[in-house]
Amino acid sequence: MTGPWRTVARVLTEVFQPPVVVLVLLLISPATEPGFPGTIWFGMLAALFVCVLPLAYVLVMVKLGRITDHHVSDRRQRPALLLMTLGSVLVGLLVLHLLNGPAGVAVMIIALIGGIGVLAVVSAFWKMSGHASALSAAVVITILMFGPAWLPLLLLVPAVGWSRLVLRAHTLAQVIVGSLFGAVVIAGLWWLLRVWML
Repeated sequence: MTGPWRTVARVLTEVFQPPVVVLVLLLISPATEPGFPGTIWFGMLAALFVCVLPLAYVLVMVKLGRITDHHVSDRRQRPALLLMTLGSVLVGLLVLHLLNGPAGVAVMIIALIGGIGVLAVVSAFWKMSGHASALSAAVVITILMFGPAWLPLLLLVPAVGWSRLVLRAHTLAQVIVGSLFGAVVIAGLWWLLRVWML
């Protein structure tokens, strides 16, 4: 596909790339607890370790020629990056614990650790869509947090999945499995942890 539709696909892919989606998710993670929006800075701190530092690492590696592009299209390059991200996330979780951060932020981080861990293992063999995983998890979690008024966000999942197909970044199976993984596994883990910890 060429022309304006390919441009739309590129915009969707960039706007809803995993670091951006997860950053927004972390910012709203303490929203259902007392003290919000004053506690939003804990979400910002979490985003530093979960999103900003790993993305900065990717951009530096791209500049050095060790990673092909900022979407890490070569699946062989993904396991090392995901393990580095996992380490950064664990440090962030420790910092938030030492600062007595809101439990909702910790719940979100632990759910993301579970997701990143599985993606790291799968990426060694198969290129499941990280875009689809992150977005579907974020949409389902947002709906669970704020109610059915947010159901229209579900339309973003097939839209972004379509963009990954148009750009030939994934197969249909990789997009579908990524979407199901985010919606069921990551969001499900978040829900279970929330029931247990909040």
